[in-house]
Amino acid sequence: MWGIRIIVALSAALSAPTIACADVITRLPTSENVIALTFDACEAGKPVAFDRALLDYLLDQRIPFTVFVTGRFVQTNTQDVTELSKLDFVEIENHSWNHPNNMDRLPLDVVRDEVTRGEAAITSAIGRKPQFFRFPAGNYNAAALAVVEGLGYKVVHWSWASGDPSPLESRDGLIRRVQTLTRPGQILIFHINGRGVHTAEALPVIVADLRKRGYRFAKLSDYLGAHPRGTAAQAHVVDRDREMLALKYFQQTAHAPRPSTAPAH
Repeated sequence: MWGIRIIVALSAALSAPTIACADVITRLPTSENVIALTFDACEAGKPVAFDRALLDYLLDQRIPFTVFVTGRFVQTNTQDVTELSKLDFVEIENHSWNHPNNMDRLPLDVVRDEVTRGEAAITSAIGRKPQFFRFPAGNYNAAALAVVEGLGYKVVHWSWASGDPSPLESRDGLIRRVQTLTRPGQILIFHINGRGVHTAEALPVIVADLRKRGYRFAKLSDYLGAHPRGTAAQAHVVDRDREMLALKYFQQTAHAPRPSTAPAH
């Protein structure tokens, strides 16, 4: 009798729907002195643009970094995103369509729609499908995570919150937090859409300090996924030409009128 019950229980367990999720990634799989700088570029309300002081610093220093953009941000800043994607040291990834902070409570069809609409906007702008996804505000549940992974994404969050959107966070406070908390292999998060109140002021000091301590910087795909472009010699030459033109574009548009970078949400 017990044998029959066990067989029935096992059969029910095997036939029941399951949610198989990988862990949300919060660090690089390495103990090397390497840091992944990541930036969120979200837009949910009024149009916003890249924080050009911050972006221009990153481009001038050619620091590898990853940007998580929402589809609406791409819609507002299509050419900037397109040109940025031509730089070999930058990668553009998916941060949803409309930045809902409650994706852990949304119906799964809405979760899917947020991801796929964001993906469509990004793919149209940069010519490739993103490979990483970041939940807005880091909020998710097992079911939402399964939906995103089922769409082919690795979900990447951060090692600890920098707190750069807080109006109470000073430049020096942000610098001290990064200096104190940073460890090898960590993924740092900042905002590049104007929400980082003092990020543009603090980042040059942060980068100089980390480099002095022996750290280097990497894109997420250097350690977690496929590289967006091949390494053939001909493609390398094409990439260099594309990069030169893209950098020239940002130099020429440094002072062009843009949507406000004041915090939108």
